[in-house]
Amino acid sequence: MGTNRIVRGDYTSAVRKVLVLTLLLNSAVALAKALYGYMTDSIAMTSDGLHSFMDGISNIIGLVGIWIASHPPDRDHPYGHRKYETLFTTIVGLMIFGTCFQILRRIYFSFQEDHKTIVTGTSFAIMAGTMAVNIFVMKYEAGKGRQLGSSFLAADAKHTRSDIFVSLSVMVGLFLTKLGYHYADAVIGFVIAVMIGKIGYDILKSASDVLVDTMCLDKSSIESAVSRIEGVKGCHDIRARGTENEMYLDFHILVDGDMPIQDAHDIADIVERRIKDEFPSVVDVMVHVEPDSTGQKRVN
Repeated sequence: MGTNRIVRGDYTSAVRKVLVLTLLLNSAVALAKALYGYMTDSIAMTSDGLHSFMDGISNIIGLVGIWIASHPPDRDHPYGHRKYETLFTTIVGLMIFGTCFQILRRIYFSFQEDHKTIVTGTSFAIMAGTMAVNIFVMKYEAGKGRQLGSSFLAADAKHTRSDIFVSLSVMVGLFLTKLGYHYADAVIGFVIAVMIGKIGYDILKSASDVLVDTMCLDKSSIESAVSRIEGVKGCHDIRARGTENEMYLDFHILVDGDMPIQDAHDIADIVERRIKDEFPSVVDVMVHVEPDSTGQKRVN
């Protein structure tokens, strides 16, 4: 039905710890690949290193975004600052597209020059080692993202996941280059750019759904929960927005038109409690009570 509700301070602290750890690991991975890729003039390896640097920068952006999002509601932000996390998630997506452009740019110039890639045993060792680190980071970050209901951690895990496929592609490119296919390095670099672009698109799509208040709960499940409450004759105009861990819901219920106002209010309170019990991710419920003049139960 939803994730367990997490106290704001605990959530911020938990996400921060995840980001600090992944920042350290991503920095080490990026440095190893970028430096050795530059030394051996490998476009694919250097591009992979740049991609990993973007992982590290996204961690820093995430730390800033989580800190801002952790601020409590105020007069100008009655719903809190949680969407800042989503806003910073979009920055990560845009940065990925920037990385994609840089890789394509380097590939273009490689065809204009006499490009020669040096492939050694160390090249394969570095790629295998960094790929193992990326697998750990992806699983750790994705698991924490689901546990905490963090859109940023989920997006960053997807970003890191792309590193795994990229590293595999780089190793294939290095192997083909070793066999004498000199343009394999540039071709693999292009494949990397396409894969990175797809990850960037997915992240921006997910973040935009939150920013434009895309429906984030199944209407039928809300209707089912509300219609089981005694005194409710119908439920309609259901709207839900927010993130996986923090949703805002409002809808209309129909009650007997002759019912006293106090009784109708009591039913609305019961509805609100039922929704919060069955959907822990819902932090706020607005129930609009309407008289049902037909006397028939109706669920739209």
